[in-house]
Amino acid sequence: RIELKRRVESSNGGGDSWAEVGSFLTNEDGRIVGGPVLKDGAMARGVYEWTFHVGDYFAAAGATFAPCGTPFLGQVPLRFGIDDAESHYHVPLLCSPFSFSTYRGS
Repeated sequence: RIELKRRVESSNGGGDSWAEVGSFLTNEDGRIVGGPVLKDGAMARGVYEWTFHVGDYFAAAGATFAPCGTPFLGQVPLRFGIDDAESHYHVPLLCSPFSFSTYRGS
């Protein structure tokens, strides 16, 4: 499961909040079912955050979390910015039960 939120800047200086964009499932290739999440004009400039529930994913795949059974990575939050809403943004997460990396893909 993957969740996406967008930062909502406060107009009164009281601190920013986060608005949920949606919760998504991936297929066997790890891609979100239904294609791009932000489509049909939904993409806007701003700061976004994916939360990847990798502990659940690896547990369902049969991974063991030695020695105590607690996932080393339960959730991976990934905060990124969009400056150009007309551009293509592909934000993959490469992970194992113990590490992850990301990049802006094409």
